[in-house]
Amino acid sequence: MAGNGKPPVLVILQLTGGNDYFNTLIPYNDGNYYDMRPSLQVPQDRVLKLDDTLGMHPAMGPMKEIYDSGDMAIIHGIGYANSPRSHFRSMDIWHTCEPDTVGTEGWLGRALREIDPKGENPVTGVNVDQALPRALVAPGVSVASVADLSTYGLLTSIEQEDQRNQMLQRFANMYGPAVGTGQVMEYLGQTGLDALKGADILKVAPEQYSSSVEYGSSPIAKKLKDIAQIHTADVGTRVFYTSHGSFDTHAAQAALHAGLWTEVSEAVADFWDDLREHDADQNVIMFMFSEFGRRVRDNGSGTDHGAAGAAFAIGPSIKGGMYSEYPQTRPEALEQGDLVPNQDYRGVYSTILEDWLHLEAAPIVNGQFEAPAFIGA
Repeated sequence: MAGNGKPPVLVILQLTGGNDYFNTLIPYNDGNYYDMRPSLQVPQDRVLKLDDTLGMHPAMGPMKEIYDSGDMAIIHGIGYANSPRSHFRSMDIWHTCEPDTVGTEGWLGRALREIDPKGENPVTGVNVDQALPRALVAPGVSVASVADLSTYGLLTSIEQEDQRNQMLQRFANMYGPAVGTGQVMEYLGQTGLDALKGADILKVAPEQYSSSVEYGSSPIAKKLKDIAQIHTADVGTRVFYTSHGSFDTHAAQAALHAGLWTEVSEAVADFWDDLREHDADQNVIMFMFSEFGRRVRDNGSGTDHGAAGAAFAIGPSIKGGMYSEYPQTRPEALEQGDLVPNQDYRGVYSTILEDWLHLEAAPIVNGQFEAPAFIGA
């Protein structure tokens, strides 16, 4: 159980597209930074300084306030060896914990199977986004995928119980095992039934929700507000997943990157303010990651795909501070022009699984990895 006696809840925010680590957490006293970023360097006097060596991008003011409060862990140099620098392959690796082969099960899908082995709650896992990420996919695991919470429950506005039961049976007949096409169709049938049941459950969230927090108009603000509504409705969701981007800033990065971090920082701060207002923050942590960082040297107006990145863990149960080490920035220490990862992402997953969700990590992440201790008792 978490601090308030309720089951622990995990919120994943994926920064899709490859967030630029070098301009997110800036080594503002490092001459290599200014040498390698002639076009995109952030002037030292604009950096939001965290200590004597590192600071945040100036668009990350609300994130810095969370860090200063002690509720944020910054995990440096996260990644894995031999980065393919491909969005699709890298996301597969992050989602399945299979860097050497093409995985079929998501790490969070496996976790959800452990949390709810009988599949009793169709909203134990909720994806607040358009497409279901591979991280949540596993046989026997149903996840509610909600693109817009305000319209999600309309599917179930059937007043008569017998009509509703007929609809459920019709769906089962169409897509269930009666079709005789094996596991795929059986999975689709059960997923469809669970989606209807999940819609029934989640439609109550907007009806019960009231808050004085005014979220912004960005897509990520809307998604995090939806997560807050579901969480505060107390329907038993243990894992939330959402994303924002694209952080794929090959060109015109200065304005794009600043805009993205303004949206994320403000939305994240509003989300935590909202949870605190509802006394619903103590059993929640948020984990933010991107599939890779970007090249150390800018390309004139942007940056290309890189390797090592940064991750963030946020919440009242987080032991704030910095974990792992900022990778060496000397030209001779780079690999193919990239910062070299020094913290395996599976070790960070292991911390979340074991210290927060209280699950055995090794079978889920496929091995034992150094796990930084950023979650409190």
